[in-house]
Amino acid sequence: MKQGFWATCGAAALVGLGLALAACSSNGQAAKEGAKTASRPPVAVEAMKAVPADLVEGIEVVGSLAPKFEASVKSEYAGIVAEVMVDQWVRVKKGQPLARLDTREAATLVRKAQAAVEASKAGLLQAEVGLRRSQREHQRLNKLKEVGLVTQQNLDDARTDDEASQARVEAAKAQLQVAMDDLSFVRTRLNKALILAPFDGVIAYRGINVGDMVGEAGSNKVMFKVVDTHMLELTVNVPSREMGALKRGQPLEFFTDAFPGRAFPGTVMFINPTVNEADRSVKVVMEVPNRDELLKGGLFAKGRIITGTRQHVLQLPRAALTTWDVVQGRAEIMVNDGQIARRRGVKTGAVKGDLVEISEGLQPGEEVITRGGFNVKDGDKIKVVTTNGG
Repeated sequence: MKQGFWATCGAAALVGLGLALAACSSNGQAAKEGAKTASRPPVAVEAMKAVPADLVEGIEVVGSLAPKFEASVKSEYAGIVAEVMVDQWVRVKKGQPLARLDTREAATLVRKAQAAVEASKAGLLQAEVGLRRSQREHQRLNKLKEVGLVTQQNLDDARTDDEASQARVEAAKAQLQVAMDDLSFVRTRLNKALILAPFDGVIAYRGINVGDMVGEAGSNKVMFKVVDTHMLELTVNVPSREMGALKRGQPLEFFTDAFPGRAFPGTVMFINPTVNEADRSVKVVMEVPNRDELLKGGLFAKGRIITGTRQHVLQLPRAALTTWDVVQGRAEIMVNDGQIARRRGVKTGAVKGDLVEISEGLQPGEEVITRGGFNVKDGDKIKVVTTNGG
C-alpha cells in the first residue's frame, strides 16, 4: 500500500517537471522569435500623403472617326462623260463643276421646246386679237339694237362669238404654259449634265473617265466622293447602365495613336432614343471640330465623355492597392503608422486612368505605401525612402 502511494507521487512529480520544462522551452522560443522580429531591419518603401483633389467623372468610350458630311455623287442624266474637270485629293467649292456629259441630244430638245414656246405665244396673240374684234362687234351691235337696226338674233350671235373668242384665249394660255413647262423640264435635264460639287470639301474618290457611260437605268456608278473634313463624327456605344449620366452637349476628350499624347475635344450631339437589344448599349454620336484638318476619317479614337466634377475627393494610384475587388468596390492598402505598416480595408469608387477613388476608410493627410507594400506585413517596421505629395 505504501509502495503504491510512493509510485503515484513519483509519477506526479515527473509530470510537473515535464510541464515546467515545456513552459520554459516555449517561453524561450517566443523570446527568440520576438528578438528576431525586433532585430529585423525596416523595409524600404515609397509612400504618398492622401490629398483631396477635384475628380472629373466620365464615361470611357472607343470608336472610329468619320466625316460628318460625305456625298457619293452620281448622275441623274444618262449620257457619255465628255469632260472631267477635277482629280482626286483636290479641294472644291460648293457648285464647282466636276464633270460634263455629252449634251448634243439634250440641246436639240431644248431648241425644239423653245420653238414650241414661241409658237404658243404667237397663238395666244392671235386669240387675243380675235377676242378684241369680237368684243368690238358685240358693242357695236348693242348700240344698233337700241335704235332698232339689228335683230335680237344678230345680237345673240355676236355674244356667242365673243364668248368663243374668250375660250380660245384661255386655251392659248394653257398651251403656252405647257410649252414653257416642257422647256423648263428639258433645260433642267440639260443642266444635270453638268455635275457640280454639293458642298465645300475634298474629292476623296474619282470613279469616271472621259467616254464612260453614266446615269443609265439601274446603274449605281459613283462618279465622285466628296468629303468635308472640317467637321468629323465619333460614334460610340455606351452601356445602358451609364445612360443616366449622358446629356446632349457634354464635352468629350479623346486620343488617337496618330498623335500620341495629344488630346482632342468633341461634343455629344445625338443620343439614340432606343437601346440595342443585342448588347444593351445606346449609340452616341459626337461632333469633333477639325479646322486644321489634322484628323482623318477612319482613325481609331479612345477617350471619355465628361459627365461631371466632384471636389475634395481622395484618390490613390492602383499600385497602392494590395487587394482590390472591383465588383464589390473594396480594397486593402498599407498605411504608415509611425514607421509601422498597418493593413487597412477601404471602399473604392470611380476610376480615372491610374487613379482610384477612396470613398471610405482613409483620412486626408494619412501616408499610404505606394510601392513596396507587397513586401511588408501588418506590423512590420518600414522606412519611407520616397514620399510623393503632401
